[in-house]
Amino acid sequence: MSLESAERLIRAVGAVVGLGTLTYAVVEILRSLRRPSGREERGARFALRIPIILFATFLFIVIGALLWRPLPIGDRTWSAAIFLALGSLFFFGGLLLYLWGMRTLGAMFGPSTGFAVRLQAEHQLIVSGPYARVRHPMYLAVMATAIGSLLLYRTWATLLFAIGMFGLLVRARREEKVLEKEFGAIWQAYAARVPQWLPRLQRR
Repeated sequence: MSLESAERLIRAVGAVVGLGTLTYAVVEILRSLRRPSGREERGARFALRIPIILFATFLFIVIGALLWRPLPIGDRTWSAAIFLALGSLFFFGGLLLYLWGMRTLGAMFGPSTGFAVRLQAEHQLIVSGPYARVRHPMYLAVMATAIGSLLLYRTWATLLFAIGMFGLLVRARREEKVLEKEFGAIWQAYAARVPQWLPRLQRR
């Protein structure tokens, strides 16, 4: 199989898996919004409503479609091979980490934005699975997927997506403030033990 054929195949598979994961995530977000809410920031009741989530998803897809134009990057054989390898690793690895994180959260999974955070009623602090290694594995997964999509597809849409996803750093800080208010010393001990973004190397 030629490099060009492999690239077309991986891009096609990535599109199907990526859209499937997005659909699954939106469905789970809508389900979570039907559960009773616990501690929430002011503004969460407006920002985290089903019509708002659906509109944001629709806007994301429309902007992506309008900006799905190739970046002016000349692809040489060696650079295309590197983009394909690294892009596949970040993209599919990120999706797997995202799904792992969502499955680990279970009923505690729910949406938040850079403007509002909402916890579930009787929220429990999840410290197992990927949350035993980093405090924000799902956000880390989204950023990895965004970088992977940029390397794989190299369009203006994926460039905007990759840049925009670093706004999750702000969202993570807001979530941590709410979690600290909710769990107090338990959260502080967890945050002291588990790094925010990159797992620590295990010592023998």
